[in-house]
Amino acid sequence: MKSSSIFLLILLQGIATPFFAQHDYQNRLPFRSEVIAKKGIAATSHPLATQTALDILKRGGNAIDAAIAANALLGLIEPTACGIGGDAFAVIWDAKTQRLYGINGSGKAPLELTFDYFKKQKIKDIPSEGPLSLTVPGCVDTWQKMHEKFGKLSLEEILAPAIAYSDDGFPVSEMVAKNMALQAERLKKYSGFSKIYMPNDSLPKKGDLFKNPALANTYRRLAEAGLRNFYDGEIADEMVEYVKTQGGFLSVSDFNAYQSEWVQPLSTSYRGYELWQLPPNGQGIAIIEMLNILETNDIKSMGFGSKALIHLLIETKKLVSEDVSEQLGDPAFVNVAISKLISKAFAAERAKLINKEKAGKSVNTAFFEQGNSVFLTVADAEGNMVGLMQSNYRGMGSGLTPENLGFVLQNSAAAFTLQANHPNVYASGKRPLLNNTPSFVTKDGSPWLCFGWMDGQLQSQSQLQFLVNVIDFGMNLQEAGDAPMVCHETPVERVSTSTAESGWVNMDSGFNYEIIRGLMKMGHRVKFETGNYGGFQAIMRDPISGIYFGASESKKNGQAAGY
Repeated sequence: MKSSSIFLLILLQGIATPFFAQHDYQNRLPFRSEVIAKKGIAATSHPLATQTALDILKRGGNAIDAAIAANALLGLIEPTACGIGGDAFAVIWDAKTQRLYGINGSGKAPLELTFDYFKKQKIKDIPSEGPLSLTVPGCVDTWQKMHEKFGKLSLEEILAPAIAYSDDGFPVSEMVAKNMALQAERLKKYSGFSKIYMPNDSLPKKGDLFKNPALANTYRRLAEAGLRNFYDGEIADEMVEYVKTQGGFLSVSDFNAYQSEWVQPLSTSYRGYELWQLPPNGQGIAIIEMLNILETNDIKSMGFGSKALIHLLIETKKLVSEDVSEQLGDPAFVNVAISKLISKAFAAERAKLINKEKAGKSVNTAFFEQGNSVFLTVADAEGNMVGLMQSNYRGMGSGLTPENLGFVLQNSAAAFTLQANHPNVYASGKRPLLNNTPSFVTKDGSPWLCFGWMDGQLQSQSQLQFLVNVIDFGMNLQEAGDAPMVCHETPVERVSTSTAESGWVNMDSGFNYEIIRGLMKMGHRVKFETGNYGGFQAIMRDPISGIYFGASESKKNGQAAGY
């Protein structure tokens, strides 16, 4: 970094050092209060989706019904991150059985597209858009499994709000309009994209009323014929026919065979709490390993925002992301040593590699940095709690848009590598390594906290920092999510140990300039970034009163609300 840039960084931080850095976090009021409610609460990335979830609860639906309804609406109003052409992961606390359930709704690579195809075509990396980036969308079957096992209301009632907004239109938010503009120029070449998302050959602007009658009709068909029609019926046939015209490989057999899977969440203890994550092919296992490493340190004595703590967070992330890159993949294809990776003994050995005075090298391939998503969480009067993470993988996915259906198809195959013998190497029928990580925490066997972070670059790192803020520093949900974050970026390309660097450290506004200067002296390469730190949603339950506390990001469109 040039000396002039360092001077500007220090000047800016010195002028704008906020309350977080100047005062004891325990002796101040939060900038924004948590939402507190008794009967029901929802936190999503868009106010309309939050209000839809609450409407479903008030009509007699439960948290599962409300989560599906909110997700369906988000596919309309936030197509820049999610939709039914993508995947979904969820954790569900069932009040009746007093048990946590997990579901993996990630899609598989087409059976007709083989690794040899890429090799023969001399393709070194799977494209991030277009027909080669497709996998089977898993979102709708995730809804199917959730509704079949736990739902109360009919599909017609659950999908009615999304259908109405699709038909009547909704005012586009500033953030969605901006993100659509960033992606449309690149994706409008794909058939159907412009017809759905650029009516009259122009992108919707902030406040414009946007309609998607094709999506309304798709939702209506799913409500009438059942969600499996997406895989076994006419909708599946239409998707396959469209994909074939675009040179893609998804087949009717891929859709017919697809099933999302109920999975047993993995857990670790941390200072009297139990953190739960979904197993691979998601990266929730990384948060468990990082938390185990942190537990070997006295975090509270380091102090929030201290040089020692930030250094520890960065170095822990480097070690664990290397483990993720080198060992994780689809368990149906790769023997993942899960028990070892989440064990306290393994974490203790990894922790010994951290030099507390000097920044280490980063040599992994940065699987942490990929993807984007929405996360929503809902809780009801019965005590059910749901956390659902849903994504097109990167933004508006592949760009391929069946215009009669009204949604883009995801580009999750771009998460594979084409490096032979790698655990995440592409294979027909395989699920890619994804970073979708809905999180749940229990205390003494009771539900306590459901939360998640959006933005591929930040999901695992920010969830870790959020937990530390809540558990070690006693912050409330809103404080913990709004506190300044650190994001470490690893090199995108695989590098050797001899040429490796420490990677870049993005520092959110709010850290003391003396801390930043100290980190730089330790060898950290620091960038001053005021944005792009993702966003969170969280709901906490008081185990005695049953009262809910909710929070949502202050930097984006999200809203937490209850009644």
